[in-house]
Amino acid sequence: MVKSKSLDYNKPTLRGKITVPGDKSVSHRSIMFGGIAKGRTTVSGFLLGDDCLNTIACFRKLGVQIELDGTNVVIESNGMATWQEPTDILYTGNSGTTTRLMLGLLAGSNVHTVLNGDESIAKRPMKRVINPLREMGAKITGRMDGQFTPLAIQGTKLQAIDYTMPVASAQVKSAILLAGINAEGTTVIREKEVSRDHTERMLRQFGAEITNEDGIVSLKGGQQLTATHVAVPGDISSAAFFLVAGTIAKNSEITLENVGLNHTRTGIIEVLQEMNANMSIEIDDESASEPTGTITVSTSELQGTTIGGDVIPRLIDEIPILALLATQANGQTVIKDAEELKVKETDRITAVVDELKKLGADIVATDDGMIINGPTPLTGSTIRTYGDHRIGMMGAIAALITKGAIELDDADCIAVSYPTFFEDVQAVIN
Repeated sequence: MVKSKSLDYNKPTLRGKITVPGDKSVSHRSIMFGGIAKGRTTVSGFLLGDDCLNTIACFRKLGVQIELDGTNVVIESNGMATWQEPTDILYTGNSGTTTRLMLGLLAGSNVHTVLNGDESIAKRPMKRVINPLREMGAKITGRMDGQFTPLAIQGTKLQAIDYTMPVASAQVKSAILLAGINAEGTTVIREKEVSRDHTERMLRQFGAEITNEDGIVSLKGGQQLTATHVAVPGDISSAAFFLVAGTIAKNSEITLENVGLNHTRTGIIEVLQEMNANMSIEIDDESASEPTGTITVSTSELQGTTIGGDVIPRLIDEIPILALLATQANGQTVIKDAEELKVKETDRITAVVDELKKLGADIVATDDGMIINGPTPLTGSTIRTYGDHRIGMMGAIAALITKGAIELDDADCIAVSYPTFFEDVQAVIN
């Protein structure tokens, strides 16, 4: 049963240190790569969110042995050739990453499977993945010719393709690369704008030969991956909520440790710097597969800015919380080139604008983003989360600065990416 939650923090001061949960994108991929590699893969810092647990459940149904001990995972696999045909559907829950990346893997397997998710996944477009996979020879059928789940995949032999990405999407790129592992020939992907590169990094970590130069990614088919250890960094998309909280709450300072600083994900940091946020960063290990660092933020006199262009794919999940930040900045903030927000867990452009308006924000939607004028005092109200974890967390952070309580209609949805979110908020309240 969905649970609402009332938040009345009375404009607190925030102080303390937090280690946010493991990166969702890296956690998903650690299970997938461990499930296709030969040998014993170990994972530390795994995200125990609902989405990632659904990924584990999918691979267990394929016969992959996976043991979970807290945030440590052990995966035993002899490669895709030994996968078993599942007797039940592979349920992906709310996870677009699981659904889309699994399509790429399953297309080149030797099993027949059916993928299905929750009501949110049923509305999210899948043709952007299925079309290039079909060009490779994939046999995929589904609702409205594969536009939506449920989707049935008959694994088969695939042929490599040379594909130009119409829009920046790490999920589409990753699905093609995962299909390319088992395809005949060399798969080439051409990106106009750089998207998240976790898949490319992890392919190298598992021993694959892959090149990525000037926006052109090339992967030779027929490579066998070898088990390894994956250290999952803290998720910068989760950290973003506390980065914003620390800058907009009065007399505050928050330190976030072990945050992933992959350059394809650090758009949030660049925007905060542009908006005059008080922030310092200490790099832990830049040579690691996924670089990490410690970020400290404090209360700031923020300035409005324009957020658009090639930075958007590097902060697409952070736009809801950036919109809240903009309500407290001096002047106008314009978010543009963000049409992709319309096909996330919900239409995030409409959702963000509608919910922040309830709080008193001066915000209007545009075709590809929103315009926010600030600073504006915010007042408590009921926030509809739409079952979207990032809208839920945006509402919860807003409660730190509103006059009066905020009621979240569905607080449970936050567990998708951040199961300990409310405990961590409470930990920094002084």
